[in-house]
Amino acid sequence: MGKDSDYYKEKTSLQKQKLQELSKQLPEFARKFINDKRLTTQTSTLVSYSYDILTFYRFLINSNPVFSSYNTKDFTFDDMKNITSDDVIEYQNYLEYNYDGEKHVNDKKAIARKMSPLRGMFQYHYEHGNLPNNPMTLVKLPHIKKDKNIIRLNPTEIQDLLYTIEFNAGTKTNKMMKFAEKTRYRDMAIITLFLGTGMRVSELAGLDISDVNFTDNSLVLVRKGGGQDIIYFGEEIRKALVDYIEGERNTINPKEGHENALFYSLQSKRISVDAIENLVKKYSSIAVPNKKITPHKLRSTYGTALYRETGDIRLVADVLGHENVNTTVQYYAAIEDEHKRMAAGAVKLRNKSNKNINNNKY
Repeated sequence: MGKDSDYYKEKTSLQKQKLQELSKQLPEFARKFINDKRLTTQTSTLVSYSYDILTFYRFLINSNPVFSSYNTKDFTFDDMKNITSDDVIEYQNYLEYNYDGEKHVNDKKAIARKMSPLRGMFQYHYEHGNLPNNPMTLVKLPHIKKDKNIIRLNPTEIQDLLYTIEFNAGTKTNKMMKFAEKTRYRDMAIITLFLGTGMRVSELAGLDISDVNFTDNSLVLVRKGGGQDIIYFGEEIRKALVDYIEGERNTINPKEGHENALFYSLQSKRISVDAIENLVKKYSSIAVPNKKITPHKLRSTYGTALYRETGDIRLVADVLGHENVNTTVQYYAAIEDEHKRMAAGAVKLRNKSNKNINNNKY
């Protein structure tokens, strides 16, 4: 159950194995930084850091003749002392455009993210006296404009989305109809869970059947940071889960190692994050073609609705699993402003029915 399930144990084991493999490719300069982060950072994050740092070293090998004969693990501390801010700026430009001048897929947000572990690595060694200066201090990060317009579904669009799943709306062929029929109750349960709890797609994919408790309508989740949490659901979610569990799920003969999964793919294995994202995309493109809807947008839809109903930003943060309430405040700033506007005109300064007010001027 929860983080002690076989699914999460295997997932953690694979992440640690991947980090170990990547560490063998890193030079000592980078490896020391990654090792320093092990106790305070999730393994999955360290894997991402390692990939991003290796990209930087590969760039140096391909762009600088001095390093053309190097492997990534060959870089020494002396090599890194000679790295200048110009080298880093050139790398930052490379993340946007490749050597042939063709634009990469990295937008400003992606570039800033890829630069983050690099900045941390240089800062770590500067603070520890391994570098005479930090070239990163002269490198500006891309300016990212915060978008307060959260993409979410309105009540009518939610109804259209659920209708699309329930009645196979938009299916154009008999083959599509048969396919949709096989997974209708599963897909309804998944979409309903997103809209009614705001859980993350990774949290949903990791659910086991034993994580569902119909006695008190609760679910055990493993949150983004690896912690375990309990959330509660209403009658609409209960019905959707019961319909799926007592119906489609009962007909599945799961593959070995996937017996405990709550949701299955057509291959009788635990449904993957990619598969969930694809089914959300499939139904939303039919029901709400003018909006690009993802599981995260459904999460935003729930967070927005919960805040509007309760006005309690701390409750929203707690239910969504935000470790810091400031994350919630920043993300739902536009809704916060909207909520505050309700105060405008709520308090009347004069009683309009009283026409005999002394109008003396001062």
